[in-house]
Amino acid sequence: MEEPLIYLKSDCLRYIGVTINNPRHVEIPQGVTVVIGPNGCGKSTLGRIIEKGWNIATNSISSPRGKLNIKLIEFNDIHSLTGAKAEYYQQRHEATMNDEVPTVREVFAEKIETEEWKNFCSRLRLEGIEDKRLNFLSSGELRKLLIINILLDTPDLLILDNPYIGLDAASRQLLDDMIDAISSRGISVLMLLCNPGEIPDFVTTVIPMRDLTIEEPIKREGEMEQLRTSLMSLMDFAVDLDAIPLPWDKPIEHEVTLKMNKCSVKYGDKQIIKDESWTIMNGERWALAGPNGCGKSVLLSLVSADNPQAYANDITIFDRRRGSGESIWDIKKHIGYVSPEMHLYFKFNGTVTEVIAQGLRDTVGNYGKVSAFARERASAWIKLFHLEELAERRYNTLSAGEQRLVLIARTLIKHPALLIMDEPLHGLDAARKRSVRAVVNKLVNRDKPSLIYVTHFLPEVPECITRTKTLQKLKNV
Repeated sequence: MEEPLIYLKSDCLRYIGVTINNPRHVEIPQGVTVVIGPNGCGKSTLGRIIEKGWNIATNSISSPRGKLNIKLIEFNDIHSLTGAKAEYYQQRHEATMNDEVPTVREVFAEKIETEEWKNFCSRLRLEGIEDKRLNFLSSGELRKLLIINILLDTPDLLILDNPYIGLDAASRQLLDDMIDAISSRGISVLMLLCNPGEIPDFVTTVIPMRDLTIEEPIKREGEMEQLRTSLMSLMDFAVDLDAIPLPWDKPIEHEVTLKMNKCSVKYGDKQIIKDESWTIMNGERWALAGPNGCGKSVLLSLVSADNPQAYANDITIFDRRRGSGESIWDIKKHIGYVSPEMHLYFKFNGTVTEVIAQGLRDTVGNYGKVSAFARERASAWIKLFHLEELAERRYNTLSAGEQRLVLIARTLIKHPALLIMDEPLHGLDAARKRSVRAVVNKLVNRDKPSLIYVTHFLPEVPECITRTKTLQKLKNV
């Protein structure tokens, strides 16, 4: 039997004000290991402790190999390759604001000529990406690049926090194949997951976590499906669908929610969308599908008016032709929008109550004092999603999964006439995914808003969806 890669010897492990209980003095083995637990259980903190908590006096961490090269990739890291995060999430849609954003070739320089680069890109289907600007890559493509960038440094341990976020089904399988391959080359991998169904078949050790406590590791014996089923007991989260708040205002009257007539988006010589048409009548429920990099988020940016090229296209929204005198706020007033980009660039660091209450406005930041009415409405959504213990916590102290649940509540509080949910369940554990999907089904069937829902994972599509629009990736993208 191989000796462990890392010994966690402390009863308690600490990092930036958070304490992880470690009563069993867990060891991290070589190979591929999964740490799994519900949102808020401490997985991400444990990952940060293993990466850079060795010198904290209260943490007793060691390895038979001595000092290790450990790299951690988290959801919020996907724009780090540019050297600086964009100032606001609409920036990627503004061509003139992206002139200084480097291409993949400029970032990786001579690395792109190495056999390792070519091999990794081939494994993850990123061939021909070298001359694309980073801001024009999809979140899935950026995550793949981040992983390649780390692997070129040949770490002893690669920690992947929710690695499947933003990846379509084909890319998930490619990532699994790649992880299996690199582990056979001596690179150990620690995957931080919140859904038992995502555990790859080749994993041999699973470490459960609950309530900031590391539980007894499970060594794989028998079928992985049995292990996944037993781990579902970790997930305990349900909502009272009869408690979903009722709309507080009358919806805008209209027949056509959205009509796009041969719409196109182009940045320089890169055609992202070409001649796309789409009509959504009031109350229709659509899924928007397509592979990573096909332009789904760009298409939605035309709908929400976050993309300046919206005004160069033939778009009608709520029976009104775009560019006929309305302001951007007239458009956003009746649209609720949650997306990975919104999560990445969300900067208002108020309390959970304030963040949700601000959803009644049409802006992303904090503009003015939260009214008593808004706080009351926010409290109803906080109760629905069992966020009471987090209500007065600052947004930036939450885990990524907790943040995503707060942003979903912030979107739904407005009861918009058009609800756009772009990969809304990213980072949520299995139980919270089921509950949010059930809330969306109930709300849409009850209140009859129009719905656009984007996901790469078919089991996450709400049952209320009745139509699908599929985008294809253009050859030059």
